[in-house]
Amino acid sequence: MKKVEHIGIAVKNFSEANGLYYKLLGAEPYKTEYVDSEGVNTSFFKVGDTKIELLEATNPDSAIAKFIEKRGEGIHHIAFEVEDIIAEMERLKQEGFTLLNEQPKNGADNKLVCFVHPKSAHGVLVELTQEIK
Repeated sequence: MKKVEHIGIAVKNFSEANGLYYKLLGAEPYKTEYVDSEGVNTSFFKVGDTKIELLEATNPDSAIAKFIEKRGEGIHHIAFEVEDIIAEMERLKQEGFTLLNEQPKNGADNKLVCFVHPKSAHGVLVELTQEIK
């Protein structure tokens, strides 16, 4: 793994959360994006080399909507940048981790993504990300 790529935060109200993080970080999000496959609106803030991703559900069946219903707003996942997502997925499977998807899928911010089940990582949802080239 190369670095922490971003920290994902589940929010109920996208506009309100973007305003709050603007005040907190002193900067506007550099990117907002709708991710149809996940049913979310996302916005990204840059903090040094790390990003903060805000995630708002766009439908009640999305993973973010279910997360907020169960746990409330807050940290949803930690994403790590990897050089080769396929190789890293295979390595983690060999190490006994449970992956939530068998193949990488397209995510926000021009990334291929795969998630590691939180039960495999002491309750933390881990996302692997690789830049789409």
